Amino acid sequence: MEKKCEFWLPRKRRHCANAPLPNSLYCGNHNPSSVDLRVPCPIDPSHSVMKESLDSHVKRCPFAKQARALESQPYFSKGINTSAVDCQDEIVSSGDKRKAIHGLTPLDFHHLITKIKSLHSTISSEMRDSFVIPEKCSKWMNEMLDRQVPFQEKHAVQQASIIGNMEAYGMIGKPYDECGESHGLHKEKGEGEVAAAIVEFGAGRGYLAHMLADCYGFNKVFLVERRSYKLKADRSLRQKESLSFERLRIDIEDLNLHGIESLKELPYLAVGKHLCGPATDLTIRCCLPDQCYPNEGLPFSSCMQGLALATCCHHLCQWKHYINKDFFSNLGITKAVFHAITWFSSWAVDADHGSELSDMVDQGIHPTTRETEELCGEENRGVDEIIRKMPQLERAVLGFMCKEIIDIGRLLWLRNRGLEAQLLKYVPSNVSPENHLLVAKRPT
Repeated sequence: MEKKCEFWLPRKRRHCANAPLPNSLYCGNHNPSSVDLRVPCPIDPSHSVMKESLDSHVKRCPFAKQARALESQPYFSKGINTSAVDCQDEIVSSGDKRKAIHGLTPLDFHHLITKIKSLHSTISSEMRDSFVIPEKCSKWMNEMLDRQVPFQEKHAVQQASIIGNMEAYGMIGKPYDECGESHGLHKEKGEGEVAAAIVEFGAGRGYLAHMLADCYGFNKVFLVERRSYKLKADRSLRQKESLSFERLRIDIEDLNLHGIESLKELPYLAVGKHLCGPATDLTIRCCLPDQCYPNEGLPFSSCMQGLALATCCHHLCQWKHYINKDFFSNLGITKAVFHAITWFSSWAVDADHGSELSDMVDQGIHPTTRETEELCGEENRGVDEIIRKMPQLERAVLGFMCKEIIDIGRLLWLRNRGLEAQLLKYVPSNVSPENHLLVAKRPT
């Protein structure tokens, strides 16, 4: 059996697959004797090179070629979805957020939690449960189970409920095979119905758009994703003769939708399942740039007819990118408190999502805080010990409060831009704790 490098790759949870150097347990990349001689590549720090080879590597780095190819595309515009004011802010890591919270005194920590709960009770909320699986999507999932394709039922159920809520909210019509014709969303004068396009942001493998195309007859699909994935839906989408399909490998922050020739003046729906952290804010700004202020007398310049975004990973949200800073500023919430709210939001997904937690969260029941108040009242305790001894249920409910506060701000921003919008729980928390869905559409 061929020997392999003994270096353990924690992210991939396996050993390096390269062959070791002669008389060594490690390959050239991971040989301990050469670690100090290697530096991160300035183009993509995910890999490193030898110091003496840095100049030559930069000229032939494959990531540099990819970057040059992307920058030549008409839809690439560096940082277009980050405002000039946002650019002045720095990214705050999860470690820095944790350090700031653990550096508080017990009294300040207690005041912070009290402030968050008070804020939640002030803005809370029109969010309602809406777990909807359309019959067509249910049939589609049963058919997929019998085929040799990548399929995970837990994700398909969430995709189906996103689509069901889009239909219930009037963003899409009945499936084309139920009404005898292809779905249409937009009419031009003197013309028949024109099928709308789907733009899936943070598309990953693209199975949300795949389900929409299969069940509702959309004839244009655009997948936006910065990473490369295996087992994608691309092959199946390309095999549909009536479907025009494009995958755009680009960061949402740099995407100018008006630069996509095949999307120009075409009405589309923006969708996304589990858009991590700031990706939700960047997507909203991408679809509704700052010049789209109908409430201020300016018309929509976008052809976006509606959006359905399942938010995710609120702990990664950044003040730098957040779409509705005014919402927090008007409530007296500082940047530091905002980042604390994002850090606490991770407690929602860390818990055991059994029936007890799901019932309490869904009914808006707040567990008693007496035990936490007693912990905070003891000056000899540090915040790390207080957090460690907090009841799990209280931590989880606080996390869900923080997630809701963040998404309510996004909801209000959409409404302020003239859209009809709602925030929904599209699956129970024991199906997925990341269960918030923003739906919005142009006014009729």
